[in-house]
Amino acid sequence: MSSRTAGKFLAQPASVWAITFATAVSFVGIGLVSPILPTIANELQASAFESMLLFTSSLLVTAGTMFFAGFISTRIGIKATLVSGLVLIIIFAGISGLSDTIGQIIGLRAGWGFGNALFFTMALAGIVGAANGGSAAAIILYEAALGMGMALGPLVGGTLGTISWRAPFLGTALLTALAATTIAIFVKPLPKPDDMPISVGFSVLRRRPLLVWSAASLCANFTVICVLAYAPHALAGAAKASGAEHSSLTLGLVFFGWGSALAIFSLVLPRLMSRYLGLIPAILTGLALMASGMLVLALNIHNLTIVIVGIILMGGLQGVTNTLFTEAALNATSLPHNIASSSFSALRFLGGAIFPLVSAPLIALWGAPGPFWGSLLVLVLAACIIVGGYRVFSAAQRQRGRIFSRAAGSVPTHTRSPGA
Repeated sequence: MSSRTAGKFLAQPASVWAITFATAVSFVGIGLVSPILPTIANELQASAFESMLLFTSSLLVTAGTMFFAGFISTRIGIKATLVSGLVLIIIFAGISGLSDTIGQIIGLRAGWGFGNALFFTMALAGIVGAANGGSAAAIILYEAALGMGMALGPLVGGTLGTISWRAPFLGTALLTALAATTIAIFVKPLPKPDDMPISVGFSVLRRRPLLVWSAASLCANFTVICVLAYAPHALAGAAKASGAEHSSLTLGLVFFGWGSALAIFSLVLPRLMSRYLGLIPAILTGLALMASGMLVLALNIHNLTIVIVGIILMGGLQGVTNTLFTEAALNATSLPHNIASSSFSALRFLGGAIFPLVSAPLIALWGAPGPFWGSLLVLVLAACIIVGGYRVFSAAQRQRGRIFSRAAGSVPTHTRSPGA
């Protein structure tokens, strides 16, 4: 990215930076649980499976609500939807920090997920609608904020977790209150979207390009939650096998590295890969590298060094792939961004919600490396979905990058796909 391009990229309205900041803070709430999962399991006499349900309860409700978030925004407006989501997060995060049983926290995380759905979906639509530099720049900002929040979440969770497992939840409530205040002050009222029926979140999935990208992203996000929800237990097991000491702060630092790689890679690489390889080859390359990472983790489950390095590198690969998926889905059709984002994000988060539910059978089938083997297979499935749906993509999305275009001596023209 040239200095002139970077300057234009950073020259965003205050409302865009306010939503970006709030997005980072909101994603802190997802990542903060990772380093304290073993602590919660120990202090509340919960199994690893029960502790991982903290992700499922939140993400399942998030996914289900996202199908209706676009409809809700057409009734109360994008800004009101953003603030409402943040207020719900404040309430349920605060009460979670005051709870006494794993069952209570699982239930409260479900309410937290409802707030996440309202905010996350409209944050992406709000940034895309207000950002300078087009949707590609806006998506990079959103995914970078996502990565930074994911990076800070484990660090906040690990640091506060040394005080008490309750502290990360209460800290998140305070941070989210700051984010809500920022949105209320700096975000101007955004244009109210056109009215849509309540079923619009489901009906738009009849658009085949959006459905294909959303289904493939569901598979990819399965692996993100594998790293967030299961890798802490795998890392603790590897540390025990190696005779090394570990704590919630240690886990927090490792996952800070994961989230930092996710943020940096999503900011730097997607545009380069899309330009030189083409959008679809870039995504398939990202999926292949992620599958290779899962293979290495599965084969070295008791090697502490490889597990730590593997987790961090997976963050970078997942950041690149997430950004490319988001760009592909939001530009696959002519749908309004608040509607396309609603349905795409719903299936994306559903993939994360599914992981904890199948983790126990995977462990029963293949032992400790089971979730990594399962993630590898799901990544292969994601690649197959994209290859199988190749014909429904627009010519612009099927356009090859510079390397392949030079080899072929021509560049295809831009036309819209029949399914768009």
